[in-house]
Amino acid sequence: MSLPFVLVLAMGFLFACGIYLMLERSLTRVLLGFILLGNGVNLLIVLTAGRGSAPLTDGKHLSTVGMSDPLPQALVLTAIVITFAVTAFLLAMIYRSWRLVRADSLQDDAADLQVAITKIIDSEAEASTEYDDTEFGDEAESPIVGAVDLDQDGRRVDRRVAAYRDAAPEPAADRDAAPESAADREDKP
Repeated sequence: MSLPFVLVLAMGFLFACGIYLMLERSLTRVLLGFILLGNGVNLLIVLTAGRGSAPLTDGKHLSTVGMSDPLPQALVLTAIVITFAVTAFLLAMIYRSWRLVRADSLQDDAADLQVAITKIIDSEAEASTEYDDTEFGDEAESPIVGAVDLDQDGRRVDRRVAAYRDAAPEPAADRDAAPESAADREDKP
Protein backbone atom coordinates (compact mmCIF):
# COMPACT_ATOMS: atom_id res chain seq x y z
CA MET A 1 0.00 0.00 0.00
CA SER A 2 1.23 3.47 -0.84
CA LEU A 3 1.47 6.28 1.68
CA PRO A 4 -1.41 8.36 0.21
CA PHE A 5 -3.72 5.33 0.37
CA VAL A 6 -2.85 4.76 4.03
CA LEU A 7 -3.50 8.44 4.73
CA VAL A 8 -6.86 8.24 2.96
CA LEU A 9 -7.79 5.24 5.12
CA ALA A 10 -6.70 7.14 8.25
CA MET A 11 -8.76 10.14 7.15
CA GLY A 12 -11.83 7.94 6.61
CA PHE A 13 -11.32 6.35 10.04
CA LEU A 14 -11.07 9.80 11.67
CA PHE A 15 -14.26 10.95 9.93
CA ALA A 16 -16.16 7.79 10.89
CA CYS A 17 -15.09 7.89 14.54
CA GLY A 18 -15.68 11.65 14.78
CA ILE A 19 -19.21 11.46 13.41
CA TYR A 20 -20.02 8.46 15.61
CA LEU A 21 -18.84 10.28 18.73
CA MET A 22 -20.65 13.49 17.80
CA LEU A 23 -23.97 11.62 17.74
CA GLU A 24 -23.68 10.73 21.44
CA ARG A 25 -25.48 12.60 24.24
CA SER A 26 -22.34 13.06 26.34
CA LEU A 27 -20.64 16.41 25.83
CA THR A 28 -17.22 14.87 26.39
CA ARG A 29 -17.78 12.44 23.54
CA VAL A 30 -19.06 15.26 21.35
CA LEU A 31 -15.84 17.15 22.10
CA LEU A 32 -13.68 14.14 21.22
CA GLY A 33 -15.71 13.59 18.04
CA PHE A 34 -15.25 17.21 17.03
CA ILE A 35 -11.49 16.98 17.58
CA LEU A 36 -11.28 13.78 15.49
CA LEU A 37 -13.40 15.33 12.74
CA GLY A 38 -11.19 18.44 12.71
CA ASN A 39 -8.06 16.31 12.39
CA GLY A 40 -9.70 14.35 9.56
CA VAL A 41 -10.44 17.60 7.71
CA ASN A 42 -6.85 18.77 8.20
CA LEU A 43 -5.60 15.48 6.77
CA LEU A 44 -7.98 15.86 3.83
CA ILE A 45 -6.63 19.33 3.06
CA VAL A 46 -3.03 18.13 3.26
CA LEU A 47 -3.81 15.18 0.97
CA THR A 48 -5.45 17.42 -1.63
CA ALA A 49 -2.36 19.66 -1.68
CA GLY A 50 -0.34 16.98 -3.40
CA ARG A 51 3.36 16.36 -3.24
CA GLY A 52 5.84 19.15 -3.88
CA SER A 53 9.50 19.96 -3.59
CA ALA A 54 11.22 22.09 -1.00
CA PRO A 55 10.56 25.83 -1.36
CA LEU A 56 14.21 26.71 -0.76
CA THR A 57 16.49 26.56 -3.76
CA ASP A 58 20.22 26.66 -4.35
CA GLY A 59 19.99 30.12 -5.94
CA LYS A 60 20.59 28.89 -9.50
CA HIS A 61 17.24 27.38 -10.43
CA LEU A 62 14.61 29.90 -9.31
CA SER A 63 11.69 28.28 -11.09
CA THR A 64 8.52 27.65 -9.09
CA VAL A 65 7.76 24.43 -10.94
CA GLY A 66 7.25 21.55 -8.51
CA MET A 67 7.10 23.70 -5.38
CA SER A 68 4.41 23.09 -2.79
CA ASP A 69 1.38 25.32 -2.83
CA PRO A 70 1.26 27.33 0.43
CA LEU A 71 -2.55 27.77 0.36
CA PRO A 72 -3.43 24.30 1.77
CA GLN A 73 -0.90 24.79 4.54
CA ALA A 74 -2.47 28.14 5.40
CA LEU A 75 -5.92 26.53 5.38
CA VAL A 76 -4.72 23.81 7.77
CA LEU A 77 -3.31 26.43 10.15
CA THR A 78 -6.61 28.32 10.04
CA ALA A 79 -8.55 25.10 10.65
CA ILE A 80 -6.32 24.30 13.63
CA VAL A 81 -7.06 27.71 15.18
CA ILE A 82 -10.81 27.34 14.60
CA THR A 83 -10.79 23.81 16.05
CA PHE A 84 -8.90 25.10 19.10
CA ALA A 85 -11.46 27.89 19.64
CA VAL A 86 -14.46 25.55 19.36
CA THR A 87 -12.70 23.03 21.62
CA ALA A 88 -12.22 25.73 24.26
CA PHE A 89 -15.90 26.67 23.96
CA LEU A 90 -17.02 23.04 24.33
CA LEU A 91 -14.72 22.59 27.32
CA ALA A 92 -16.32 25.62 28.95
CA MET A 93 -19.77 24.15 28.28
CA ILE A 94 -18.72 20.80 29.76
CA TYR A 95 -17.28 22.50 32.84
CA ARG A 96 -20.44 24.59 33.32
CA SER A 97 -22.66 21.55 32.89
CA TRP A 98 -20.60 19.60 35.42
CA ARG A 99 -20.73 22.44 37.95
CA LEU A 100 -24.52 22.82 37.62
CA VAL A 101 -25.85 19.26 37.44
CA ARG A 102 -22.81 17.05 38.05
CA ALA A 103 -23.27 15.38 34.67
CA ASP A 104 -21.98 16.05 31.17
CA SER A 105 -24.76 14.34 29.26
CA LEU A 106 -27.64 16.27 27.76
CA GLN A 107 -31.13 15.46 28.98
CA ASP A 108 -34.41 16.29 27.32
CA ASP A 109 -36.13 19.22 28.98
CA ALA A 110 -39.79 18.40 29.71
CA ALA A 111 -40.90 22.02 29.27
CA ASP A 112 -39.17 22.27 25.87
CA LEU A 113 -40.79 19.04 24.72
CA GLN A 114 -44.22 20.29 25.84
CA VAL A 115 -43.75 23.57 23.92
CA ALA A 116 -42.66 21.67 20.80
CA ILE A 117 -45.65 19.31 20.99
CA THR A 118 -48.03 22.25 21.51
CA LYS A 119 -46.62 24.06 18.47
CA ILE A 120 -47.04 20.95 16.32
CA ILE A 121 -50.63 20.47 17.46
CA ASP A 122 -51.43 24.17 16.86
CA SER A 123 -49.91 24.12 13.38
CA GLU A 124 -51.90 21.00 12.48
CA ALA A 125 -55.11 22.60 13.75
CA GLU A 126 -54.50 25.70 11.63
CA ALA A 127 -53.80 23.64 8.51
CA SER A 128 -56.63 23.58 6.04
CA THR A 129 -58.23 20.25 5.22
CA GLU A 130 -59.38 21.46 1.80
CA TYR A 131 -57.66 20.01 -1.21
CA ASP A 132 -55.77 22.71 -3.05
CA ASP A 133 -54.12 22.15 -6.39
CA THR A 134 -50.43 22.82 -6.46
CA GLU A 135 -48.29 24.23 -9.23
CA PHE A 136 -47.71 20.65 -10.39
CA GLY A 137 -51.32 19.89 -11.30
CA ASP A 138 -53.01 20.80 -14.56
CA GLU A 139 -55.65 22.86 -12.77
CA ALA A 140 -53.26 25.17 -10.96
CA GLU A 141 -53.05 28.85 -11.73
CA SER A 142 -49.68 28.50 -13.42
CA PRO A 143 -49.10 24.81 -14.11
CA ILE A 144 -45.81 23.39 -15.23
CA VAL A 145 -45.95 22.31 -18.85
CA GLY A 146 -46.05 18.54 -19.12
CA ALA A 147 -46.86 18.02 -15.42
CA VAL A 148 -48.67 14.91 -14.28
CA ASP A 149 -52.34 15.29 -13.44
CA LEU A 150 -52.28 14.94 -9.64
CA ASP A 151 -55.98 14.71 -8.98
CA GLN A 152 -56.45 12.31 -11.91
CA ASP A 153 -59.88 13.55 -12.90
CA GLY A 154 -59.07 12.74 -16.51
CA ARG A 155 -59.36 16.26 -17.86
CA ARG A 156 -56.62 18.61 -18.88
CA VAL A 157 -57.63 22.22 -18.63
CA ASP A 158 -55.46 25.03 -19.87
CA ARG A 159 -55.88 27.70 -17.20
CA ARG A 160 -55.31 30.57 -19.60
CA VAL A 161 -58.12 29.42 -21.89
CA ALA A 162 -60.42 28.70 -18.94
CA ALA A 163 -59.68 32.10 -17.38
CA TYR A 164 -60.38 33.84 -20.69
CA ARG A 165 -63.61 31.89 -21.08
CA ASP A 166 -64.71 32.79 -17.54
CA ALA A 167 -63.83 36.47 -18.01
CA ALA A 168 -65.63 36.75 -21.38
CA PRO A 169 -68.83 38.85 -21.28
CA GLU A 170 -72.18 37.13 -21.41
CA PRO A 171 -74.00 37.03 -24.76
CA ALA A 172 -76.15 40.10 -25.48
CA ALA A 173 -79.43 38.15 -25.63
CA ASP A 174 -79.01 36.94 -22.06
CA ARG A 175 -78.09 40.37 -20.73
CA ASP A 176 -81.05 42.17 -22.33
CA ALA A 177 -83.64 39.67 -21.18
CA ALA A 178 -85.77 40.76 -18.27
CA PRO A 179 -84.93 39.10 -14.98
CA GLU A 180 -87.27 36.33 -13.99
CA SER A 181 -89.53 36.82 -11.05
CA ALA A 182 -90.03 34.20 -8.38
CA ALA A 183 -93.44 33.30 -9.85
CA ASP A 184 -91.92 32.66 -13.30
CA ARG A 185 -89.33 30.31 -11.83
CA GLU A 186 -91.99 28.28 -9.98
CA ASP A 187 -93.96 27.70 -13.19
CA LYS A 188 -91.02 26.09 -15.01
CA PRO A 189 -90.51 22.32 -14.55
